[in-house]
Amino acid sequence: MVKLPHSVLFCCDHNATRSPMAEGMMKKFYGQEVYAQSVGVKSDMMVDGFTVTVCQEIGVELGRHRARSFDEMQDWGDDLSGFDLVIALSPASQRRALELTRYFHLDVEYWPVMDPTGIAENREAQLTVYRQTRDQIKTRMLERFGPPQIPQT
Repeated sequence: MVKLPHSVLFCCDHNATRSPMAEGMMKKFYGQEVYAQSVGVKSDMMVDGFTVTVCQEIGVELGRHRARSFDEMQDWGDDLSGFDLVIALSPASQRRALELTRYFHLDVEYWPVMDPTGIAENREAQLTVYRQTRDQIKTRMLERFGPPQIPQT
C-alpha cells in the first residue's frame, strides 16, 4: 500500500480549472487521510463552469471553490511549509513552487496536465476536453497514491 502524504498542495496557473479538480478529487478519494488544498500562480478568475460540471459527473462538488494564489495562501490560514508535497499541474506553477520551496524541505512534483481552456468551440467539444483533463488528473492521482480510501458511489 502506498503511504499517503499528510498534506498536498495542488497548483496551476489561475486556480480555476486543473488544481481545483485535483483538490476536489483528492478530498473525495482520500477523505480525512490527506489535507488537500489548491492555489494558482494568480487568482484572477473564478472556478471554471466546465470544471464544475465535469467534476459533478464523478461526485466532486466544486461550486463553492474560491480561487486563491500562492500569495493569498497565508491569508487563508495555510503556510507553504506546512505541506508535505506540492504537485504542479502547469509549467508556470512548477516554476513558482520551486522558487517558493527552495528554503523548505518540501517535495515538488510536476504532473503535465493539459489546460482545457479555449481549446474547443462548442459546449459538447469543450466538455469532452475538460473530461480528458479531469481523467488525466484522476489517472495520475490513482497511480501516485493508490486506490481511493473512501468507498466510491
